[in-house]
Amino acid sequence: MLSSAPPSTDQVLAVLAAIQDPDLGRDVVSLGMIKDLVIAGNGRVAFTFELTTPACPVRDRFQTMAHKLVSDLPGVTAVDLKMTANVRSAFNRPNPTQVIPGVKQAIAVASGKGGVGKSTVAINLACALGLSGARVGLLDADIYGPSIPGMLGIQDSPKVVDQKLVPLEAFGVKLMSIGFLAGADKAMVWRGPMVARAIEQMLTDVSWGELDYLVIDLPPGTGDASLTLAQAVPLAGVAIVCTPQSAALNIAVKALQMFRGLNVSPLGLVENMSWFVCGRCSEEHFIFDHGGAERAARRLGCRTSGAYRLRRRSARRLTRAPRWLSRNQTPPAPRHFARSRQRSPPESRCRASGSCR
Repeated sequence: MLSSAPPSTDQVLAVLAAIQDPDLGRDVVSLGMIKDLVIAGNGRVAFTFELTTPACPVRDRFQTMAHKLVSDLPGVTAVDLKMTANVRSAFNRPNPTQVIPGVKQAIAVASGKGGVGKSTVAINLACALGLSGARVGLLDADIYGPSIPGMLGIQDSPKVVDQKLVPLEAFGVKLMSIGFLAGADKAMVWRGPMVARAIEQMLTDVSWGELDYLVIDLPPGTGDASLTLAQAVPLAGVAIVCTPQSAALNIAVKALQMFRGLNVSPLGLVENMSWFVCGRCSEEHFIFDHGGAERAARRLGCRTSGAYRLRRRSARRLTRAPRWLSRNQTPPAPRHFARSRQRSPPESRCRASGSCR
């Protein structure tokens, strides 16, 4: 019995067009994700599936679907599928490379109030992206209260090469902070224009190299630093961090609205310290209320990036690896770099004898 003739290029692309990108709302063929398609005379089909980020949350599903769709075509004897990623500049916005040479996308992490875990979220987001294969930098733009040096246990000073600062590195992420330059214990008594100039210098006078993502840890509030950054750098988006209390959440909403007014898209509200697990009874306790960020996100028409629990070890120096990433060798997707909870909190009742402390 004669074997079927190998499929044509149009036939292969037609079946692959059935795969839709859930975020972009278009098929992967029209988005240009299918590259280097080669069909051999013996029926072997080879092609590259190029994702828009190495941390794509549907990478495995795309790979399985593409392999099966092509394998099921008559005349196909084997499928050689290569999964790659190419981070592209933010759609419909100027290229950050024009301001920061080599940087494809800049992502800000902000908050309305201090003390909500914004820097912890920024570190874990940067490391999750880095572990997924992306080239990542982390800029600590909190001039008055730089947290990155202490949280990562780094006390070195960056070198200067060709009149540019060379970022330090930890966990595969390039780092820059005013704390590396002025010392962690020195108070920066600067007025707004000096803060704005310092942020501009850490963006443009640092040799970042080729980066897929630059995560920028902003100071809390809606002051000069946030305005300077949003006006100087074409941000791909901003993640707003808050805690469940109404006081923190209300100010976080104001920060979100400010960025919207500056034409910066909110990537989502992050509810940090949403609950903790008692060391005695293993029950979940929602000490600051729960679900406020999700309700606010629905009201404002933006995404929520989940709720993350309060961990005792997260308050300590991250000397081995960021806590949220140390549980798994394979990093989670950047929008869900920690396990989130979307359900309503149960009534917490401690089973341990005596009171829980």
